[in-house]
Amino acid sequence: MRLALKIVGTLLILAVLTVSAVIAYVAFALPDVGEPEDLQIEYTAERIERGRYLAHSTTVCMDCHSTRDWTKFSGPIAPGTLGMGGERFDQTVGMPGVFYARNITPAGIARYTDGELFRVITSGVTKEGRAMFPLMPYPYYGRMDPEDIYSIIAYLRTLEPIENAVPESKADFPVNLIINTIPQRPSFSKKPNPSDQIAYGKYLVNAAACVECHTPAENGQIVAGLEFGGGRDFRFPDGSVVRSSNITPHPTSGIGTWTLENFLARFRQYSDSTYVSRDVPAGEFNTLMPWTMYAQMTDEDLSAIYAYLRTVPAIDNTVTVWTPGGK
Repeated sequence: MRLALKIVGTLLILAVLTVSAVIAYVAFALPDVGEPEDLQIEYTAERIERGRYLAHSTTVCMDCHSTRDWTKFSGPIAPGTLGMGGERFDQTVGMPGVFYARNITPAGIARYTDGELFRVITSGVTKEGRAMFPLMPYPYYGRMDPEDIYSIIAYLRTLEPIENAVPESKADFPVNLIINTIPQRPSFSKKPNPSDQIAYGKYLVNAAACVECHTPAENGQIVAGLEFGGGRDFRFPDGSVVRSSNITPHPTSGIGTWTLENFLARFRQYSDSTYVSRDVPAGEFNTLMPWTMYAQMTDEDLSAIYAYLRTVPAIDNTVTVWTPGGK
């Protein structure tokens, strides 16, 4: 009996030591994505313009890193807030903690070298070596062409500096430990030639992280096999829920019957010079989809996205897009 108790006690001690070692490794040895490059980007006019296009219309950095006016449809950017950060994402909108978008104007990123910015954008590790929660979809940016990331950095350096002290983000337990396991070393790709329309569309869909919003998720992870099928919940602070659309080529619940002209028109209505975002009273239907930003993409890029989406597996998933708060 004493021998059995001794064995059980030894096993319990070993288990405790093993768990403690794992926790210590995750807490102190991770994230491990390597040191930032010794990088000095040449800020050419061509790069700056490409970066502006990406940051506003494709990767839409300005979507989260500015203040969006939710009294209007699709939450257009409030004037004078471009890149200043400070937007709060917390438990009321389904986040596992309290996270703030950083100030990405020169007032907020001047302390970062180009190499450090490149690492945080593509790997999610800050200047100080801390892991970022992937609210910013850095795993997708880490699959882009490095030249496009250089362009985004070049553009950010040109923004008007806005002094805005942003609070530190804080994840809830156990995400505050799990978060350290998320950053990975990038697996970059070369931007395809636009003449290869499907490959180019796939590249743009990754850059825009379309799959992240347009796929159901469980415990913060998109459900494998349901990519682009829509139905992911996004909560507004008042309890209302908007769900992403099914953008697979399913003929009834997706966009299988949409022609290219239908697809382009869906975006172009928001890029018309006469378009003004309508007022939306609290509790009435609104969307997180930044239509006025994606609508600035060229017809060539939107056509490539359409071509790629036609190739993804069709998923039968009829989405109830909106549920008002309290229901």
